[in-house]
Amino acid sequence: MGNGVKEGPVRLHEDAEAVLSSSVSSKRDHRQVLSSLLSGALAGALAKTAVAPLDRTKIIFQVSSKRFSAKEAFRVLYYTYLNEGFLSLWRGNSATMVRVVPYAAIQFSAHEEYKRILGSYYGFRGEALPPWPRLFAGALAGTTAASLTYPLDLVRARMAVTPKEMYSNIFHVFIRISREEGLKTLYHGFMPTVLGVIPYAGLSFFTYETLKSLHREYSGRRQPYPFERMIFGACAGLIGQSASYPLDVVRRRMQTAGVTGYPRASIACTLRTIVREEGAVRGLYKGLSMNWVKGPIAVGISFTTFDLMQILLRHLQS
Repeated sequence: MGNGVKEGPVRLHEDAEAVLSSSVSSKRDHRQVLSSLLSGALAGALAKTAVAPLDRTKIIFQVSSKRFSAKEAFRVLYYTYLNEGFLSLWRGNSATMVRVVPYAAIQFSAHEEYKRILGSYYGFRGEALPPWPRLFAGALAGTTAASLTYPLDLVRARMAVTPKEMYSNIFHVFIRISREEGLKTLYHGFMPTVLGVIPYAGLSFFTYETLKSLHREYSGRRQPYPFERMIFGACAGLIGQSASYPLDVVRRRMQTAGVTGYPRASIACTLRTIVREEGAVRGLYKGLSMNWVKGPIAVGISFTTFDLMQILLRHLQS
């Protein structure tokens, strides 16, 4: 009887501690998710704004049968500046921001969560995942973000390749597409996007995390310097974009078929048309050299900004 009386308060105290511990853990998890979302959003916005003129020029070549060269790319940039003004080089960037901010926020946040889930499954901390789960976490993060933000990517591609008179703003694109082409058009080109984002995001995150892990192992420093993060991110972008580039060309052709004169077609038909009319290498890798300039810059800025923001927010929270 006496023992029962003593055990009652003890059990109540233990239950209260468990509930309090669970509440604290839940709050910490929510803070981590919000921190990842904010850091990812800023990282994506900075990276894409920095390379927006190059990105727009690349899309113009991807969706046309025009042969790509550095000279032609410079000519497009120059004549766009002469005819439409300096700010026109960032035409479509507002649509890019509307897409990239949620895309990057979701992708980075999802990656942190997938790392945590896979880490607990395999018995590793997220940053020390084995190679295959590390690749898997990146691929899952990219697929999640692409699935949730795809219509915004299509709208941004349409704005990049059309004159100002055709679409006045983002909402105008949505309205005209839904009226003239149907709502399902907003997901036209979705499959090549997902097929492309799996190797792109998977290899990008895998390469960046692997280089950071090797850096810790051989340098003895827990955190790389910012310029080292930029280099790791640049390598990640170079590898990821090179692996997925042909599907990026197919995706752009499918997204802009309604406004560039190309007929709507499946992935296989679009692929065959490009190869038949322009050749496998020239057609499917058109603009890749420009991607080798802008891609490493964008991905380097993106990964570096995300990491530094995470470090800053952790310091502020503590």
